[in-house]
Amino acid sequence: MVMNNNFKYPDTAAYKYVIDELDAKGVRLSDIAQITYGLQHKFLPDATIADYEAEVINVMHKRELLNNAMVALQLDKLATKGQLDEPLQSIVANDVGVFGVDETLASGIATLWGSIGITNYGYIDRTKPGIIGKLDNNGTSVNTFIDDLVGAIAAAVAGKMAHKYA
Repeated sequence: MVMNNNFKYPDTAAYKYVIDELDAKGVRLSDIAQITYGLQHKFLPDATIADYEAEVINVMHKRELLNNAMVALQLDKLATKGQLDEPLQSIVANDVGVFGVDETLASGIATLWGSIGITNYGYIDRTKPGIIGKLDNNGTSVNTFIDDLVGAIAAAVAGKMAHKYA
């Protein structure tokens, strides 16, 4: 395939892909807003759940997030179908703790709004609130990347909200 120098980044298509893939796994943007609300409510008591939902949508349009999300979602999808080469297939399918690539992709998202995002991501990764816990314990498909992805998006929103209301 020859590189197309006139190629324009498909923002709308990337956003739609990520939203559709999250939806296929049972993740709604409101689920992410609920997680972030739970993290930040005591620090931002005047912010409403609607404020968090609006910021989730805003954050979801950031290209850096979309790029990491598309790769993460595709790897889970391929692993679910058994289409990764070994030994990667077994590592991803078994969500091996020392793998760490899922957390690395997620960290790239969480840091988009600074250290607040990364500290919240660490907390989310340990406690697995809301839909994240359900994804982490789902035995029907590979969710090695999506649980970290959802947590990272929530953490990024936490950072964005903290900066916005500071």
